Amino acid sequence: MELVNILASVPLCSGLSPDQLASLTAISHRETYNTDATIFSQNHPGDKMYIITRGQVEIRLNDGSGGNHATLYLGQGQLFGEMALLDQGTRSASVVAVEDGTEVYAIRASDFLALCQQDTAIGFIVMRNMALDLSFKLRHKNLDPSASI
Repeated sequence: MELVNILASVPLCSGLSPDQLASLTAISHRETYNTDATIFSQNHPGDKMYIITRGQVEIRLNDGSGGNHATLYLGQGQLFGEMALLDQGTRSASVVAVEDGTEVYAIRASDFLALCQQDTAIGFIVMRNMALDLSFKLRHKNLDPSASI
């Protein structure tokens, strides 16, 4: 499936025009990983967001005693690492490919910022969508009395 079509179905890109999606595609770089390849590690600096176009990844959290456990699996059309577009902070989890030929498209935070300076509407729409997603997650976490923030 063409990257523009995948991006059109990603909630983070909801509301972007076909031309804006094409601009986002133009700053995306294809990366391919095989099974057990680490895409990035927890606590390392973050500078890219990733969109999965083929295969599957596993989100792993360090349990504090040196071990890792899987918390989530993501596949085609899903993204991860999007917080790097905001703050380039350290990664909150590790991400590992779980299938040979897992293909992702990476968007560097610096490239995204430059694109947003050229077309401020892209930045507004993507950041609004990110804020809505974070708000949803926080609101639902606050509804669960056993959850901690």
